[in-house]
Amino acid sequence: MSQEFPKQSAKDFHPEVLKLFDQYVHGGISRRGFLSSAGKYAAGAVTAEGLLLALSPNFAMAQQIKPDDARIVATYVEYPSPNGYGTLRGYLVKPANAKGPLPTVLVVHENRGLNPHIEDVARRVALENFIAFAPDALFPLGGYPGTEDKARELFPKLDQAKTREDFITAAGILKTIAGGNGKVGVVGFCYGGAIANFLATKIPDLAAAVPFYGGAPALDAVPNIKAEVLVHHASKDTRLVAGWPKHEEALKAAGVKYQGFVYEGVEHGFNNDTTPRFDQTAAALAWSRTLELFNRTLRN
Repeated sequence: MSQEFPKQSAKDFHPEVLKLFDQYVHGGISRRGFLSSAGKYAAGAVTAEGLLLALSPNFAMAQQIKPDDARIVATYVEYPSPNGYGTLRGYLVKPANAKGPLPTVLVVHENRGLNPHIEDVARRVALENFIAFAPDALFPLGGYPGTEDKARELFPKLDQAKTREDFITAAGILKTIAGGNGKVGVVGFCYGGAIANFLATKIPDLAAAVPFYGGAPALDAVPNIKAEVLVHHASKDTRLVAGWPKHEEALKAAGVKYQGFVYEGVEHGFNNDTTPRFDQTAAALAWSRTLELFNRTLRN
């Protein structure tokens, strides 16, 4: 599928600016803190505000599949979640001409809720002949607020114990959803990657878990994993890469079937094609590996 990718890449930015942006995205520094520290790397007509704007998502430019694409049926749905926030809401996408029961994939967003990019990812999954469901963790707080800054401000206000129960419930919904074959996989990005790792320790019949640059699960819970796990990390994501050896050691010791890849020369968020941190080569390889795992483990 043809696509217009971001015109700038991570190589167009000073490494320190990328580090500052990563801290900002993950709540380590405020917007003001980013602008203050990034100002020293601004040059010519490019201001610190310009750097932040250039690094921030451009959803329209990266969209691969329109919401009204005739090949899919996409709806927003709500389900009871008695162990979580009471009700969960998400984006459910199915192939328009599905034949026979289909495997299902839970798609878990980054720490900004169900934004347009993750909705597009869910549509991409559905076009690979899966039923995709992408919950919005921010629904109890009013849902994705329309901007990344506002979403980032809301996210720390969530009760993560309830939010995690909502995601456990979401996986259970997919197991019995109409048109599904009963097999469930999960793919998540950043915060969602950590949720994918967590769900693998909590759901014995989860078939596959694919964390993209997500935090490791509690290592003492790794022996609970029955799913096949596929881990994607970025070599420049030093914090998470530093924790990967112990995570991998725990997976090996527990006899978990897994694969782990560290993609050289790329940044955290390399699969997110709405920002310059996107790396087309690494993203394509990681995505092909993800689909291979889902096709192998989720189809009857």
